[in-house]
Amino acid sequence: MTSILTIKDLSVRFGGVLALSNVNCKVHSGEIHGLIGPNGAGKSTLFNAVSGLVRPAGGRITFMSRDITGIPPHEVADAGIARTFQNLKLFEEMTVMENVITGALCGYGTRFWGSLFCGRKTRIEDREVEEKAASILESLGLIAIKDKFVNGLPYGQKKGVELARSLATDPKILLLDEPKAGMNIEESETIMSMLATIREAGLTIFLVEHDMRMVMDLSDRITVLHFGMKIAEGTPDEIANDKTVIDAYLGRKSDIIGSRA
Repeated sequence: MTSILTIKDLSVRFGGVLALSNVNCKVHSGEIHGLIGPNGAGKSTLFNAVSGLVRPAGGRITFMSRDITGIPPHEVADAGIARTFQNLKLFEEMTVMENVITGALCGYGTRFWGSLFCGRKTRIEDREVEEKAASILESLGLIAIKDKFVNGLPYGQKKGVELARSLATDPKILLLDEPKAGMNIEESETIMSMLATIREAGLTIFLVEHDMRMVMDLSDRITVLHFGMKIAEGTPDEIANDKTVIDAYLGRKSDIIGSRA
């Protein structure tokens, strides 16, 4: 398979603390790649390095054959990498549709002067982004709440809106940082259904998640971090049967393999 994201010998330091040490990982195009490990293992740090939020102390990050090591976040986003966070970062006083439109507008360059003079091109773009946002909300089952204000939504729907807004930027890869965190059972099932829909559309997903049943059910391959180092990588079945991973993180195999047994 073709690698869309390659992380080679990645190290990150915070003062005297080595948060990541010579981590290697390849995410293949069209797959869901899980990233797991105990709290403090370096998962969010790795995502932050890929996203341009922290500068690596060493190593290289290559995305679609382009070296993106250390470039600023807006250039990472322009390259085709979208990111969600553990803590929601939505415009609470705007509607669902308006939030998703903010993502869709990233690809349009005539907004300032066109909006001043209400040019024809701007009107065409307005129609295009609205149609695009509506299509994404429809695909994720959120179209019924498009006119609701985000601050009045339950947590699970807010997470869905954040996912929709990320998709509106037309990413080549989607980095999801604990998408199920804080959700009840019904909300969790909904977000899993959304991720399955995205996968069927062929979008590559790089996923950090502590819900092992979700990771095992959805992932094609999994990388395991422990104390800032990679200790294993493989298919869900390989990870579930890896003694080093079981001892470091997973616990009893029967607790996590679930439907894969």
